[in-house]
Amino acid sequence: MQSQADLMPPSSASPSDPLLRVEGLHVSFRHPVDPPTEALRGIDLTIERGEMVGLVGESGAGKTTLARAIMGLVPQPGRIDAGTISFRGQVMADLGDDALRAIRGRNLAMVIPNPRSELNPVLTVGEQIGNVVRHHLGLGRSAARAAALDMLKAVSIPDPARRLDAYPHELSGGMAQRVVIAIALACSPAFVISDDATSGLDVTVQAQILDLLRTLIRAKDSSALFITRDIAITAHFCDRIVVLYAGEVVEVATVDTFFDRPTHPYSLMLLAAFSHSADLRRRWTVPPDETLPGAGEGCVFAPRCVRRQPRCTSEHPALRRLGDARAVRCHFPVGI
Repeated sequence: MQSQADLMPPSSASPSDPLLRVEGLHVSFRHPVDPPTEALRGIDLTIERGEMVGLVGESGAGKTTLARAIMGLVPQPGRIDAGTISFRGQVMADLGDDALRAIRGRNLAMVIPNPRSELNPVLTVGEQIGNVVRHHLGLGRSAARAAALDMLKAVSIPDPARRLDAYPHELSGGMAQRVVIAIALACSPAFVISDDATSGLDVTVQAQILDLLRTLIRAKDSSALFITRDIAITAHFCDRIVVLYAGEVVEVATVDTFFDRPTHPYSLMLLAAFSHSADLRRRWTVPPDETLPGAGEGCVFAPRCVRRQPRCTSEHPALRRLGDARAVRCHFPVGI
């Protein structure tokens, strides 16, 4: 049986290159009558080997669209209008369908928040994990079943030998999520995307799943993109934070730098939302000014910004570096 690894192009990256590089990425969704909706505007992002990056922002910021663009799975009627996505030095758009399918699952994997929609209801857990390793690694049936059992043990499924022959409807939500993680990590991918993967679970199970995911990713020496609406998660699980607002990156910083001294007003607003101080939330959260444009020439955050000045509504800010550890898209960053 031919392994999907045989179809993958050779890497053209040097060891010093980032594992993943996104440059100038624009994604829009077409409508029959209305103008296109710009979901992502000029996204620049790099992720190094072994790095765990948190991508935070409200619902609708473009987080899932970015994840699907990286995987080469932007849903219709969406399309990539400009920019490049490179993995291990290879531009993904230059690859054929077979090569892309070989990379997905083998070297790029994604964990989604709704395991029930990911799992096939008519196949057992063991068959679903086994099919992945058979397809990508070329294992036989018995070896694939043994690998599936090992993965169930790795994700701490209770009674893994029995769960191997269970169907998805026989699993709790937490166990189903562990199975999805097992499928995603079965081939030791170099890069894992966790797209708000624990949002449907209770707090205790969420913490267990996140700890497990981080431990397994570290053990496999993989890189990861943690997508979440809960900024607190990134403080415990990530090395660096990327803040996304209305399809634009507005702040990038290491975790320590970000939580010690956030600089973009939107970052302060996100943090204030989790504060016990009503005064802090009031100071950084204001009703949006509907008379101001939300995009165009000015800053996309200007209608909601407590610090906006005339320049903010007329001149679009660039993402500029503030030393080695931070970049911010703001004319008047906090504390600078």
